[in-house]
Amino acid sequence: MVVGVGRLVLRLAENSSLKGKRRVVKAIKDRVTHHHRAAVAEVADQDKWQRAVLGLAVVGNDHAQVNSRLDKIVDFVESLHLAEVLDAELEIIHFSE
Repeated sequence: MVVGVGRLVLRLAENSSLKGKRRVVKAIKDRVTHHHRAAVAEVADQDKWQRAVLGLAVVGNDHAQVNSRLDKIVDFVESLHLAEVLDAELEIIHFSE
């Protein structure tokens, strides 16, 4: 089993309230979940209006497939133009029986 995890740091430059931030973060989470079948959660900076940190997780049986899925998710989030991706940390963990 191969698990891919990621941490995306996003900047929401046009945002001016926590309500607006929640709307943008929810839109990103919903679209990533729908298009890429990945688990997504806001994991830090919940009290900051113009910054969001999202955690990602995908599971598969092949290192290359999991790595490709994570890369595609980062590219997808950037292509939405809802937030600027400031940083993306990705890690792949192998579990053997």
